[in-house]
Amino acid sequence: MLAMRFMFILLLSVYSPWTLATLPIQQWQSPSGAQVYFIESHDLPILDISMDFRAGSGTDTPDKSGRAGLTLYLLSLGAAGLSEDQIAKEIADVGAQLGAHFDQDRAGLTLRTLSSIRERRQALNVFGRVIQHPEFVVNVLEREQARIIAGLKEADTKPDNIADRTLMKMLYGSHPYGLRGSGEIESVSALRRDDLIDFYRSHYSAADAVVSIIGDLSRAEAAAIAESLTKELSRTKPEDVLPAVTAPVAETKRIAHPATQSHILLAYPGLRRDDPDYFPLLVGNYILGGGGFTSRLMEEIRQKRGLAYSVHSHFSPLKEEGPFEISLQTRKEQSEEALALTRKILADFVAGGPTEKELVEAKKNIIGSFPLRIDSNKKILGYLAVIGFYHLPLTYLDDYLKAVDSVTVAQIRDAFQRRIRPDGMVAVVVGAQEEK
Repeated sequence: MLAMRFMFILLLSVYSPWTLATLPIQQWQSPSGAQVYFIESHDLPILDISMDFRAGSGTDTPDKSGRAGLTLYLLSLGAAGLSEDQIAKEIADVGAQLGAHFDQDRAGLTLRTLSSIRERRQALNVFGRVIQHPEFVVNVLEREQARIIAGLKEADTKPDNIADRTLMKMLYGSHPYGLRGSGEIESVSALRRDDLIDFYRSHYSAADAVVSIIGDLSRAEAAAIAESLTKELSRTKPEDVLPAVTAPVAETKRIAHPATQSHILLAYPGLRRDDPDYFPLLVGNYILGGGGFTSRLMEEIRQKRGLAYSVHSHFSPLKEEGPFEISLQTRKEQSEEALALTRKILADFVAGGPTEKELVEAKKNIIGSFPLRIDSNKKILGYLAVIGFYHLPLTYLDDYLKAVDSVTVAQIRDAFQRRIRPDGMVAVVVGAQEEK
């Protein structure tokens, strides 16, 4: 019955009538040193928490790639005397949900629970154990290593995975962003329990933690929760060792593969999460290739020439320049034509920017869809964690629409010309047509 009640409340939360004016973000530092971001809302009896650390794949090294991801995964597979089955049972018994997220910059865990005292207390007790007292059980580690290695072997046969892995190495070279988040077979095989313990102690620090909370509780309760979840973590702040991203050497790699279609990827270092060009690039990319059927790439490549079912471009902003990427699939015999056309469309867009008509339509679509981005506690929590981790203004959500609406054609053209070099792109074609 409790699980059914929770699911009913979960469905209601998706349609909760949020307005930004009712969502002021409160921020403070806990006694443990953690940064806390809190939104108080009593519309639904739900509590959502995210805990983020600078423990993404960008903290790995080539010989220990995969360590950051494996450390995060094992946190909830045995902690403070609770086995992985006991953790799962304790969480399920109160209708709560544990989750995780991981990228080049961040590693984090999330908790969703009912805000009622008994359910909240039990869920938080388990969550606190997982965060602060993971055990990294040897037999569990060995089992997960075997699972990951099997997954890596399978991934290395798939054209989309081959393309992505190759592209990131070409784009970032020796920079940590070029490392595969799940690691390599050799590095994962070599990891030992002490490696994970050392990484956890050095990167899961209260002094570096960002605790994001939204839901049915007071500030005093939120403060107590944040402190209880971080008070037993290390107080040593890890060094920020991420190097700057440098421009890649322009190159195109063609890799044979028996797939029926060619997988084509192009990339260039894009933008940082706090970049002043963020909104001009965001809106510009929507016009270029992020706006679905209305984008230039889709219009030219699919609608007019039928070279691909879909083509897409996107920025992935990170602490340092994350990738700007264009991706498509096409028949092998059309791969060179599709690649050349993609390059031309990009070069034309960078040189001339969008039209006023394209800009008006893009703004209308971005602004019109924005409410769907913040229509639940869970989605807002994601933004709250980003605001905290990347030190964005507390007014970020309030300012978002104004920032989009203020973008001009000249700003988009200027930003793309300064940040994206069409002739400097790296590209990979997996499933390239074999020469006869």
